[in-house]
Amino acid sequence: MDDISFALQNGLTHNEYNLIVKKLKRAPNKNEIGVIAAMWSEHCSYKSSKHYLKKLPTKGKVVIQGPGENAGVIDIGDNQCLVFKIESHNHPSFIEPYQGAATGVGGILRDVFTMGARPIALMNSLRFGNPKQKITKRIINGVVSGIAGYGNCMGIPTVGGEVYFDDCYNGNPLVNAFALGIAKKNKIFKGLADGPGNPVYYLGAKTGKDGVKGAIMASDIFEDSENLDRPTVQIGDPFKEKLLLEACLEMFRLKGIVGIQDMGAAGLTSSASEMASRSGNGIMIDLDKVPKRDLNITPYEMLLSESQERMLLVLDDRNNKKIKEIFKKWNLESNKIGEVIKEESFIIKSKNKIVVNLPVSILTDDCPMYKRPVKKPKKVKGSKKLNLSKLKYNTKDLLIKVIGDPNICSREWIYKQFDYMVGTNTIVQPGSDAAIIRIKGTKKAVCLTTNCNSNYCKLEPSTGASIAVAESTRNIIASGGKPLAITNCLNFGNPEKPEIMWEFAEAIDGLSKAARAFNTPVVSGNVSLYNENYSESIKPTPTISMVGVIDDYKYSTEQWFKNESDQILLIGKLGNDFGGSQVIKYLNLKESILTPPGLDLDSSSKINDFVFKVLRKYKVSSAHDISEGGLLTSVVESCFNPNNLIGAELDLKELRLKNELTLFSESQGCYVLSADKKETEKIKTFALKKNISVKVIGKVGGDSLSVKGSFSVKLKKLFKKWSHGFPK
Repeated sequence: MDDISFALQNGLTHNEYNLIVKKLKRAPNKNEIGVIAAMWSEHCSYKSSKHYLKKLPTKGKVVIQGPGENAGVIDIGDNQCLVFKIESHNHPSFIEPYQGAATGVGGILRDVFTMGARPIALMNSLRFGNPKQKITKRIINGVVSGIAGYGNCMGIPTVGGEVYFDDCYNGNPLVNAFALGIAKKNKIFKGLADGPGNPVYYLGAKTGKDGVKGAIMASDIFEDSENLDRPTVQIGDPFKEKLLLEACLEMFRLKGIVGIQDMGAAGLTSSASEMASRSGNGIMIDLDKVPKRDLNITPYEMLLSESQERMLLVLDDRNNKKIKEIFKKWNLESNKIGEVIKEESFIIKSKNKIVVNLPVSILTDDCPMYKRPVKKPKKVKGSKKLNLSKLKYNTKDLLIKVIGDPNICSREWIYKQFDYMVGTNTIVQPGSDAAIIRIKGTKKAVCLTTNCNSNYCKLEPSTGASIAVAESTRNIIASGGKPLAITNCLNFGNPEKPEIMWEFAEAIDGLSKAARAFNTPVVSGNVSLYNENYSESIKPTPTISMVGVIDDYKYSTEQWFKNESDQILLIGKLGNDFGGSQVIKYLNLKESILTPPGLDLDSSSKINDFVFKVLRKYKVSSAHDISEGGLLTSVVESCFNPNNLIGAELDLKELRLKNELTLFSESQGCYVLSADKKETEKIKTFALKKNISVKVIGKVGGDSLSVKGSFSVKLKKLFKKWSHGFPK
């Protein structure tokens, strides 16, 4: 096979190959083609997205480390910081659901503990195709088992997440894994290769042929399920990773550690070249000294292997013996495989020969950057708002259908497979607006949530991305926390299609505006493109994971009603917001070319600030934001207290609704609270001062959900529909 054919096989284009020859002033050998192709892949280089990512707000008072390192870091006071990131493992999870999801968890954990942090929580954002299809059932079983298998074995609680079903994910499921850790502010480690002459160490498991070309595979579309390259999926060993975690955390107590990085996408190639690039140095590695699982493995395979549970370390000479002792104690490899060099080159040796000799820059800073064509898709003309007066429906029947919808019903079948209590720090179990994890030895707690409504994003990517940020802030605030920062996983189709790049550019705009409005900078993230096959692309899915802090966990709040006779309050105003809504599919509309819910960032910020203060000034029994399914769904979810089902009697005269369908409107910026009469009066008085709309819409109690003058339904019937929806 000639060099150009080999380059094309590795995902490079003719133009890119010619550019390499021009930069090197010679033809690259096949090993060099492999490492350049991996580093120039979309997955590693962000060549189609970097132009737009620069628009994201990445700085703020709490930001210690923004994008560009293994994970983002924020300051939470008392010399403590939170380290977190979300990443995709989409393509591998379609090919091999169990291992794809498991290694996604393993990879994101290494991104966190390589910074010096002990991981304390995991979340996930999952998207699957039609739940009636056999392949969807197979994929979801494998993915959930993989997440549980890795996280549970590591002893790290999986405390939250989201799951959606849509036909657009039939051939392209999304598996986005999030991890969060805690570290001392003065003990953060970065991926640096400073100090020419310093040794480079290989830590962890041995290198095998699994995951070879994984980054390249993740940067291409799927033709069909019959031609998938299964060896490109990594194989995880959570028990080995647990040893690696403890060994690294013990090692971090030593002095003289210069830099450390996880061997993730593109394996040894990416970790070595990126560490050298950040430091303005070069690196030399001898592959004969790299521990191997397979003695027949070639230099090409070793450089591109994505075998799991491996790290690259640079340190000064004073601790060589201690490193060996620590890793021998944990039964792990710790081999010196090279050194930092002054010449800014990436040099690889094998069998006493140089098999790769490239400028570090060609693998990092000199990757081609594309400002791809952008074209707004043609919009089908139609009504932008529903004409409510012409619709025929039964409110009770609609509620029962919506509550049992695959995108609304209980996710207990999933989270019961995860150990969400391990570590004994989980304050609020999965199922409420946000997960809450206490920080041992303090009164503080961390709030975590993840959100994205791809229906909204398909209608208007900018608005949809803004709503994902806005809903995340409401989840954190409804749980008693203060939103602090974001990590994102931007999942889109083929960037070579102008319509897809328009979706991406618009989503970045919306994300940026909302992040600035809510003062939640983006500190880390991931871009996953080419999520499509030849039949269709996924809907734009810019997943937002947000982290917040509760200064005293006595303020932590759940979404569930607790006390008979408590008043139910609606904070904010409902509108005609049905574009992309859950109820729309049950209305038999001939046309549904609607706009997504409107979002007023200023108004949302004011309401957020009001609710945050209310939860601290007054005794509030529960707080829940309004999102998918609207007000009525939020009230029903509040009734489903895990400890004791409790009903609600709604009297909506204060709302002066012209049409009951408004109860399913997915209007933004709204909350449902419950409190006793005395506290309710205080909240209403405070609302008048702040010019915030607060309406009493009913009271907690009984064994039914009823709407005065409309319908009543036994709570057990609703709960059965909601709780059995997912297993069915």
